Amino acid sequence: MQGVRKPFDCVVRANIGDCQALGQKPITFIRQVVALAACPQLMSSPDIPDDAKERARKILADCTHGTVGACSPPAGLSVVRRQVAAYLTARDGVPASPDDILLGAGASDLIKAVLTLFAQDIDGKPSAVMIPIPQYPLFSGTLSELGVQQAGYYLDEDNRWALQTEELARSWRQASQTAHVRALVVINPGNPTGQVLSRENIQEVIKFAYEHDLFLIADEVYQENIISKPFHSFKKVRYYF
Repeated sequence: MQGVRKPFDCVVRANIGDCQALGQKPITFIRQVVALAACPQLMSSPDIPDDAKERARKILADCTHGTVGACSPPAGLSVVRRQVAAYLTARDGVPASPDDILLGAGASDLIKAVLTLFAQDIDGKPSAVMIPIPQYPLFSGTLSELGVQQAGYYLDEDNRWALQTEELARSWRQASQTAHVRALVVINPGNPTGQVLSRENIQEVIKFAYEHDLFLIADEVYQENIISKPFHSFKKVRYYF
């Protein structure tokens, strides 16, 4: 309220996650590898550690003519896709193939590329994609840009922002009256709610998507930002389901 003294002296605007703007130091290793890949002459510099040089050499060896200036394969560099596959295999205990992995220029571009697949009318009816409410506005904004109908399903605030399959069914029924519902977006851990889905809850979501013939999009970017509950990936749960 205006005129009421607040128990703080300033407001830190951290809502967009701009860590470096708040004084966090950048991760030096990543900057060194990028610099080496863009300017290989720096390999002779004694100021850059050997592990960064070794990583840059592996990247350059996988680039056409050994330069990052050349066009990369559409799916991304194979050396990076192999590293991603190794990470997923170690995380889930489930085999992951580099051939099933596509790289992109950040989450925004990749999400837009996937959602573009549903930007077509079917039998004169628009397509719709189910998205959680609340959610990071990347999904809702991208759907609006593409002209795809949003089918929002509400997370249960009174139950720690849980995802209820009954609410998924309500959202699907309502959206199906005017559109073809083609995909379901799940954010786990939730953004901005922070809820973490249990294995049983994920199984229910997978079953719902299967029964309603929905493309399931699992946004799991915050999987390392968990304090108490264990994280279960949709890939792992689906494998053992």
